[in-house]
Amino acid sequence: MINAILYVLKTGCQWRQLPREFPDWSAVYYYFYSWSGNGTWERLHHVLRSRLREKRKRHKQPTAGCLDSQSVKCTAVPGERGYDAGKKINGRKRHILVDTLGLLLTVVVTVGNVQDRDGARLLLRHLPGGCKKLRKIWVDGGYSGQLVDWVAQRFKFGLTVVLRPKESKKFVLLPRRWVVERTLGWLNHSRRLSKSYERLTCTDKTWIYIAMTRIMLNRLA
Repeated sequence: MINAILYVLKTGCQWRQLPREFPDWSAVYYYFYSWSGNGTWERLHHVLRSRLREKRKRHKQPTAGCLDSQSVKCTAVPGERGYDAGKKINGRKRHILVDTLGLLLTVVVTVGNVQDRDGARLLLRHLPGGCKKLRKIWVDGGYSGQLVDWVAQRFKFGLTVVLRPKESKKFVLLPRRWVVERTLGWLNHSRRLSKSYERLTCTDKTWIYIAMTRIMLNRLA
């Protein structure tokens, strides 16, 4: 059952196109949404992240992270969507928080017209228990302004804005910021996540947790 779900994630195929060596597609579909609704995928992901951090000689609860968003197009499947004027994309936006290893801490999926700062507020209001030791989060210039003060007043951690050097007109590898960009690149390796194929944003969120679970299972093995 797990292999069938990972097959859909990696290949991006429709549920009905699952090869015959897997269980019937309707059974796979049922368990995918059952485990999504009761939080099984999210709990499994958090357990594996703690084990992988301990394997890398890190504390299971990180003290620093990096926050960013990614806009993706929606397909013809009906569902929630919005137009991101900055990226000129009609679709949805993934707001993710990762640790210094690039491992996912939490994610929120919104429609594309939600500003980065508003998405960050929504994400930070619902941090899981594994984030209770956070003390610093690196962000880009899009999160500067009132959000920095809002975070400082409500949380034990603070936002550190990493800006591109004004004198540089070429590509610059920004310190700490590349970690979250790399994680967004990992997600693009799964065809199911190349676009938003889902009717609901919560299903998009589930696929992101499964994609990171697959990556961590490979590393632990």
